[in-house]
Amino acid sequence: MSTLTFKGNTILTENTHILGDTASTLLDNYSGETAIRAEGISKVYKLYKRKIDRLKESIHPLRKQYHVNFYALRDVSFELKKGQTIGIIGKNGAGKSTLLQILTGVLTPSAGVVYRTGRISALLELGAGFNPELTGIENVYFNSTLMGYSKKEIDEKIDDIVGFAEIGDFAEQAVKTYSSGMFVRLAFAVAINIDPDILIVDEALSVGDIRFQQKCFRRFREFKEQGKSIIFVSHDMGAVKNFCDIAVWLKDGSIHSFGDPEVVSKHYFSFMCYDSLTTVDDTKATQSIDNVTDDVSLWEDVSGYSSFGEGGAEIERVTLIDRKTGQRIDALNGGEDVRFIVDGRATKLIAHPGIGIILKDIYGNFIFTINNYMYNISIKPLNPADKIRVEFDFVFPKLKNGHYTFTASISDGTLETHIQNHWVHDAYLVRLVNNDIRYKMGCYVILDDVDMKIDLR
Repeated sequence: MSTLTFKGNTILTENTHILGDTASTLLDNYSGETAIRAEGISKVYKLYKRKIDRLKESIHPLRKQYHVNFYALRDVSFELKKGQTIGIIGKNGAGKSTLLQILTGVLTPSAGVVYRTGRISALLELGAGFNPELTGIENVYFNSTLMGYSKKEIDEKIDDIVGFAEIGDFAEQAVKTYSSGMFVRLAFAVAINIDPDILIVDEALSVGDIRFQQKCFRRFREFKEQGKSIIFVSHDMGAVKNFCDIAVWLKDGSIHSFGDPEVVSKHYFSFMCYDSLTTVDDTKATQSIDNVTDDVSLWEDVSGYSSFGEGGAEIERVTLIDRKTGQRIDALNGGEDVRFIVDGRATKLIAHPGIGIILKDIYGNFIFTINNYMYNISIKPLNPADKIRVEFDFVFPKLKNGHYTFTASISDGTLETHIQNHWVHDAYLVRLVNNDIRYKMGCYVILDDVDMKIDLR
C-alpha cells in the first residue's frame, strides 16, 4: 500500500515526485498510467541591460522595475503515459533543454507543476554529472549516486555499463582524456543500464558515431517493450517519426503543435524551409520558368546562415525549382528535372571563380557535388560589386527517403587548390518522399534498370 504524504494542498505517493511552486492539482487528477505530466510550466528569466540595474532594483524604495521578463517556457502542458515515447522538436532556443531540465528537477519552474512517477535517468548536455578528473569507472558510481542509486545497485550493473560503452581499458582512465564519442558512450551506457522507469535524452546522441547510434536505438526499442517511457529531443525528423508515439513542437517557449509525429514533423519541416508558418501558393506552379527570378518567395535568403570563408565574395540567395513548371521544390520523389540557382556578388577581385553545390544527408555525408571546376567550365574574373548567377540543371537522383540539405560555395582558384571565399552550410532543405518500398530500405541510391541473370544449379 502506497504511503501518502501532504505538501501544501497536494498529495504525493511514495514514488511520485511533484516539482514546482504552484501545486494546485490534487492527486485524484493523477492517472496510474501516467509517467510524467506537466501542467502550466513556465520559466521566466529577468534580463537587465546593465549589471548595476539588478542592484538598483533590489534597493529602490518604490520597487522600480529595471528588468524585462524573458519567457524561456510559457504555459507548457502535456502528459507522457507509461510505455510511450515523446519526441520534442524545435529550433535552437525554443526551450527544449530548459523543459528537460525542469522535468528532471535540475531547474525549478517559475510556475506550474510536474508529476513524475518512478525513477528517472537523464542524458542532458555532454558532461553533465561527470567529473573530468575521475576515471570512467569512478564516474559511473559518481553519476549513478547523483541519480539516487545505491552502491549495491551500481555494483550489479557496472559490468553491463562498461560493456555497453565499449571503451575498453579507458574505463580506468580519467574521462578528461576521452574523445567526445567515448564520453557520450559512457554517459548513455550509465543512463540506459541503471534500469530507470523514465529515460530523458537530449541531443547528446548526435555526438556518437552511427554504429553506436544504431545500438542506442535498439536499446530504446527494448526499453519501450518493457513498458518504460522515453522523452527524446532531436533534430532528426526521421528518428522522431519512426520511433516516437507523440511529437511536441516547441516554438518560442510554447507548444505550437502536439500529436501524431508524422503530422507535426511535416508542419515543422515546412516551417524550417520557409521560416514562417505560411504555405506556398499553389498558383505559382504554373508560372513560366523564365519569370522565376522575379518571385522573391521562391528564393532562400541565406544571409545569417551558418557559413565561413575568407571573404571577397558572398552568396546571397539560392533556390531549387522544377524546370518544367518553375515551381520551388522542397519535396521530391527523385528523377525530376531540376535547376539549382545560386546568386552571389563579389566584394573584391575573384580571378578564377568557382561556384558549387553539395548535397548532404542528415549526418553530413556528401551525396554529390557539382561545380564548374569539375566540368572544366571557366568563369570570367569577378570585379568588386559584380553580381553572378549560376544555374545547375540536372536530374535529381533517386535516393532513399529522408531529409537532405544543399551547401553552396564561392571560391577562387582551381579544383585542386583554391581559397574558399564563402561557404554556406545547409543553405537549402529538401525532403525525398517516395511510397515505393525500395526507397524505404535504407540504401542511398535506387537503381531503376537492373538486368539480372539467374542460373540455378
